Amino acid sequence: MSIRSKWREYVAALSATLITAAAGTTVGWTSPTLPILLSKNSPIQTSADQSSWIASLMILCSAASPIPASYLADRIGTKKTLLLAAIPYIIGWIMVMLAGNIPTIYVSRLISGLGYGIAYTAAPMYLGEIASNEVRGAMTTLITVMSKFGILSQYCIGPYVSMLGLASFNIAIPILFVVTFSAMPESPYYYLKSGRKNLAELSLKKLRGRRYIREELECMTHLVNENMKEKSRWKDLVAVGGNKKGLIILLGIYFTQQFCGSTAIIAYAQQIFGAAEGGLGAKESCILFGTVQLLTSAISSQLVDRLGRKPLLLVSSCGVGLANIIIGAYFFMKHKNSELVINVSFIPIVVIPIFIFSYTIGLATVPFAITSEIFPTNIKSKATCVIQIFVALMTFAVTKLYQVIADNLGNYVAFWCFGLLSMGGVIFILLLLPETKGQSFAAIQDKLYSNEKVIFEKQDEDMSRVRLNI
Repeated sequence: MSIRSKWREYVAALSATLITAAAGTTVGWTSPTLPILLSKNSPIQTSADQSSWIASLMILCSAASPIPASYLADRIGTKKTLLLAAIPYIIGWIMVMLAGNIPTIYVSRLISGLGYGIAYTAAPMYLGEIASNEVRGAMTTLITVMSKFGILSQYCIGPYVSMLGLASFNIAIPILFVVTFSAMPESPYYYLKSGRKNLAELSLKKLRGRRYIREELECMTHLVNENMKEKSRWKDLVAVGGNKKGLIILLGIYFTQQFCGSTAIIAYAQQIFGAAEGGLGAKESCILFGTVQLLTSAISSQLVDRLGRKPLLLVSSCGVGLANIIIGAYFFMKHKNSELVINVSFIPIVVIPIFIFSYTIGLATVPFAITSEIFPTNIKSKATCVIQIFVALMTFAVTKLYQVIADNLGNYVAFWCFGLLSMGGVIFILLLLPETKGQSFAAIQDKLYSNEKVIFEKQDEDMSRVRLNI
């Protein structure tokens, strides 16, 4: 299927992921802003410890919103839940505009964190449920593409405008999201779960652009009815074998995603490049860094449904592991005042973009595709909620601990730890992750639940598989 034939789905996906672009601005904002706050001419005097809290509080608070977001997604739908995510972002940027002290910035970051948790809980669910099987991977990776766009905007604009100017730009993104996404259809799966098949049909017609979608609708209905026969409970995530297996797989992947050091490098990019002294200025290096992120995430969105999820994750984990070890070696030589470092000052400028390419081609993008497709309908919101809380806590730990380790033990120790954990992720993915490329929700679930049910699958042309008990 060509992108042209799926343009309605892509329009809905692009509009939905404007909220993850807003999330990207809150993540990337610290890179150009912290050097300003830490400078002698800072408008708000800030210590190194305070800067680490500014970088990490937003992610810490994002762990508080996935549970209510999961509840709301089941009760009012993923579309309305995503729209609610814009409110904390708007309030957060207004507070930055008015900030005259550190506590105000802290509060703004905490409020923005609520929006971050809602967005990353509901967005994978919405995109996975509106997408056709053939483009589901590409559409869910738009979450990362748009997030990287938000981050790059901070690298390009932040160093050259005031804090007020940057906040003014950033607040426009969630406002644009609300304006455009309000016109998009709700997930047909939500309507089917709530027993409104006629609205599910209208939603599917808007997304597919076809008048006759009865067969696909029936496939969806069969799958939802099968999944919703039993009311899900939180304990089912670990009590049901397939759910537990899926949860372990995703927690392992997201652990690798966070502990490869990506979050720390993004949050402290300008400071890291400044310490590297590798030729380009810190500001210019960050722009290069962000551009590589954005382009690579766009490439990944085209490869994930062609090459598959598992190969991209394996290449990604290997790449970031090796890059971390090399960057760590550079900072170790710099710490020891080795004469060799003068001759290899190009290493950060060469290897950090390689790190970013490796990270973005797989670990930054593919997990969202797997999250959207690996769980049954009745448990999906709860599973996504648990995963997002886990990711938030891991991201906070990495963002906060990086600065502590760098200050007390040296940058090289942090990068070497990231490298070893990335290599552990390679083994985990190789052994446990099943390939889900191009498969329907039913087929994917059958891989995980194969020891619990015997099923038969019927595949109609351009339709989802129907899962039937026998």
